[in-house]
Formats: sequence, C-alpha cells, structure tokens
Amino acid sequence: MGSNQHTGASQITVDEADIAAYQRDGVVVLRNVISPEWQERIAGAIERDIADPGPFDHSYATDRGRFHGNLRIWQNDAEFAEFCLHSPAKTIAKQCLGSTRLNLLYDQLFVKEPHTPNRTRWHNDQPYWPIAGRDVISIWVAIDDVRAENGALEFVRGSHKWDRWFQPEPFGPNADRSSYARNPDFEDIPDIEAARNEYDIVTWDVQPGDVYVFSGMIVHGALGNSTAQHRRRGYTVRYVGDDVRYDPRPGASEPLYTDYLNAGDRLDCPQFPLLYS
Repeated sequence: MGSNQHTGASQITVDEADIAAYQRDGVVVLRNVISPEWQERIAGAIERDIADPGPFDHSYATDRGRFHGNLRIWQNDAEFAEFCLHSPAKTIAKQCLGSTRLNLLYDQLFVKEPHTPNRTRWHNDQPYWPIAGRDVISIWVAIDDVRAENGALEFVRGSHKWDRWFQPEPFGPNADRSSYARNPDFEDIPDIEAARNEYDIVTWDVQPGDVYVFSGMIVHGALGNSTAQHRRRGYTVRYVGDDVRYDPRPGASEPLYTDYLNAGDRLDCPQFPLLYS
C-alpha cells in the first residue's frame, strides 16, 4: 500500500492485491497506514474516553484487569470525529468496498488491559446493526503491538460469504443474555472454539499504525489479554457503501437505531453522515 505520513487521506492508495484479498477472504491487514501523528491523537482521545466515558459505555472489570468498550464516541470527541471523517480510514474503506458513496456508521473502542483474559466470543457484526446490504466494512486501528498473548483478532476466512446471520448476544462475562431481542431470521452461532480445526481460522500480529480491515459479515473473535503489562487498545471505525439501507429489525443494538430514517432509506443523516458521493 502506498501512503503518506501525514494526517490527511489524499495520498492513500490500497494495492489491488489487498483489495482482492479483502473481497475474497473478508479480511486483510494493511501495514503502516496510520501515521504516528494520528496514533498519538487517537491514544489521547482513548484516555479521555476511559476517564469520562460517553453514554454508550459497555466496559467491565475482571478480577485483576478491565475491558473498556464504548461506541459512537466520534460524537463526543473532536479527535475521534476528525479521524472518522477525514483520516485515511475512510479512503481505505471506499477503495476496499469499490463504492461510489460512503457513510460513517459509527466508531467503537476495544481496550483490553493487562490481566483481562476474557476472550471476545465468536460472532459476526452485521446482525447487531440495523442495516441491510453487503457494502459494510470495519477499520480496526492498532495503537499497541497486538499478538496472541494480549488479544489478537481471529477470523474465519471466507465466512463473510456464508450468508448466515447469527443471533446477537452481549459480550461481558456477566452480561444479560436477554439484552438483545431474538430475531426469528437469525440462528445461534455454532461452537467454533470447540471445533477450531474444522474452520479456516486466520490471525495476524499487528503493530501501531497497522489496521485489520474486515467485512461486517465475517465471523471473528479475539483472544484475551493474559499479559501482565501490555495493553491492547483497538479503535474501530465502521463505514457503509452503495447498497446499504436502514433496516430497524429486531435484535440490533439499541444505540444504533435512529429517528432520522425510515426502513429502506439510505443512511444519509446526522447520525450516519455521508462522506463521499
């Protein structure tokens, strides 16, 4: 991938081979595409959110560690907003999707502190979101060195093409499993962890400035952080492209519904701003 080392997005060009890998496998890692300046700005915004989380905080504590999660944080912090709206992330998303238009869906934090061994269970994302369409992509930005020991992401390669929608469930160790409405069109996810050798599971170590780029439909999870001193700060921005429409079906995440739209509308509204057209 070619890129500049400034905060703007204009010089980012995703290699054709990386675009093909994303479309074929549902996931690709791009190296050194988020500049040190952006990393520093995101790191500062993460600390502000941990200290004073917004309304959609979904953090939890373990015996010795802590997971900090939050979403729609771009609406509360100017640095997150600048990254979502003007960073290389949106250009990467547009090129990987091959779309003629792009909306911001939302952004999200996943901070696993040391001594937080809880793995993020297997799931696919799009059933959590009140949208329909295939042009849905996540850009997961590494702020730390990430490897198996402190929470690397794992993906079932090609599972974005299964066309299987798995019932949303909460992620915290003591979360209420009934917090998501049952959707009769969804199925319970199989026990992938108990049958790992039956699936094409891939993972990558990443370094600050690298990104995981993955489809909204790919099945994925993350390992726990079993280290004593290595944080795992991940910041993710979700974008949608040409074919996506609002679909307020049962079972989606409550903070992602909106009064701005009716079923079948394009997402163009203040909650999901249009970035390219």
